This record gives sequence, C-alpha cells and structure tokens, in this order.
Amino acid sequence: MAYSLSWINDAVRSDPRGFAQESDEGYNKKIEAAARKIADNLSRSRIVLLSGPSGSGKTTTAKKIEARLKEMGINSHSVEMDNYFKTVDPETAPRNREGQIDYESPFCMDMDLLNRHFAALDRGEKILIPKFEFARQMRSDIKSQPLQLGKDEIAIFEGIHALNDIITGRNPDAAKVYISARSDILDDTGDVVFKRTWLRLERRTVRDSKFRAWKADVTVKMWANVRRGEKLYISPFKDNASIVFDSTLPYEISVIRAFAQPLFDHLRVSPDMERYEEVRHLTEAYPKFEVLDEKYVAEDSLIREFIGGGIYDD
Repeated sequence: MAYSLSWINDAVRSDPRGFAQESDEGYNKKIEAAARKIADNLSRSRIVLLSGPSGSGKTTTAKKIEARLKEMGINSHSVEMDNYFKTVDPETAPRNREGQIDYESPFCMDMDLLNRHFAALDRGEKILIPKFEFARQMRSDIKSQPLQLGKDEIAIFEGIHALNDIITGRNPDAAKVYISARSDILDDTGDVVFKRTWLRLERRTVRDSKFRAWKADVTVKMWANVRRGEKLYISPFKDNASIVFDSTLPYEISVIRAFAQPLFDHLRVSPDMERYEEVRHLTEAYPKFEVLDEKYVAEDSLIREFIGGGIYDD
C-alpha cells in the first residue's frame, strides 16, 4: 500500500486532530480483524506465532490484540521466543560471514523444545518456559516459568523466527501473524518520497534515543546488521502468515520528524558511513512533510511506542 504526500499534508493543515484520530481508528480496525481471526482459529490451535522486522510496532500491536481478545473472553499469555535461545557454545554456534557468532540465526534457538512446548500447550499440558540470561549467554532452568492454558486461553509466541518453516511446518494450525510497516509515501508523480524501511529506521532511532539514551550513530551503525538479519531470517517467511498487518500510520512522519530530525542532524553523515545514502535521503525528505503536534497523538497510539508518553510505556 502507499499514501499520498499531498493528501497527508492537506489533512495535517486542515484537521490535524481529526486526521490523527482517523489514522488511529484505521489501525484499530486492523486490530479488531486480527483478533477475530485469532479467536476463530482457537478451536484449531491455542498457539499464535507473531513475527516482524525491527521497528514494526510489534509490542503495541500485540498488546492491543491481547486487550481485544480479553474483551472477547479469551485470555492471552505472551511468550518471548528469545528465552528459547540455547546456551552459547563458541565451538558449535553458527557464525556470520565476518566470523562472529550469528545470534540471529535460528540455529541458536532450541527449536525442538519450542515445538514440543507448542504441542503440549495445545493438549492442555503444563510447560516450563525457560529463561535465557543474555548477560551470561546461557539458559537458566532455575528461573523457568510454568504455563498451562485453560479452555479459552491462548499463548502468543513472539520472535523473529516465529514464522520460520522449521516452526510453521510442524504447527500448521497455529494462527500466524506478520507485522511490519508496509506502506511507502508517494509524491504526485508516483515517485517514492519516504520508504517503508526509512519509517522503521526513524522509529528505531527515536525509540533508542528515548528509552536507551543512544545517539543516532549507534542505531544507524547497527541498522545494516539488523537489515541483514531481516532479509535472511524474517522476510523469506512472511508468506507463512495467515494474518498480515501493516502498522504504518499515515500521520506518523509528520509527528515523529520533530523527534527524529534533530537526532539525524547531529549524526556525522559522510559518504564513507554505512547506510549513508539511506540516511541522506531520509533527512532530505523531512521538509516535505507538514508538522503535526504531538498533542494530537492519543496515549494508546502505536506511535507512543517510539516517542513515549503512552499507556504501554514500561
């Protein structure tokens, strides 16, 4: 899908509050549709597999889906698949082309245990969810958490490998959700003004600055590796999803630019910098967008996951 730059700017100028509300309502309709599909699938499987690339708004989207399911009488339990990492063994761990341990590889995960747990949960049996300690790069069985699903309960497993063939092939009945910002912004001639990947980069940059106190240099430096992992381990499996969710909000660039532009302006942009062209084109696009004041952004809006001040802030 794509949005028109002139339509966005006209809406911001004429009715910023109404435009923000309309955009959020469109997003909430997608939440409703996703929740109903998951509910309809409950008789086939109690497992939901949720994946998407970085900066897609998976956290807020998953929480909103859970809230809607609860209103429908279905309780949800969120499980981070990162806890199924295996204890790192430098001798056998997969490595990337630079020779470093590839922590994003599916072979770093205990896929056999995951699949056994999916089957056990569907049978109504109790499992012990492991806890992976990233500081020590090892799994802790002492800190494992029990989980057993009741009649009208589901488990949402979220992770970059949730839609991998290794998992979906053995769990064909699970509800499968793919979330990403999937819309570009076009000018009146049909040329792309703002790419969907730029949208996710600016989201990540603002969030990292807000919640991790990172400078834009850090996020941009990591972005190349993030994109590499997405192309290898996420994008090839998105077609396994039964529910595809576009998290782009038409008004968000007009809001986020006020947070992102200063961060990118202080970035030492030079031709030898990795992702130089991407950052240069992104920052050159900002003046084309009308500014929409943050005061029009609802507390439960997806944008709040990145700029802060929302009801889902930890």
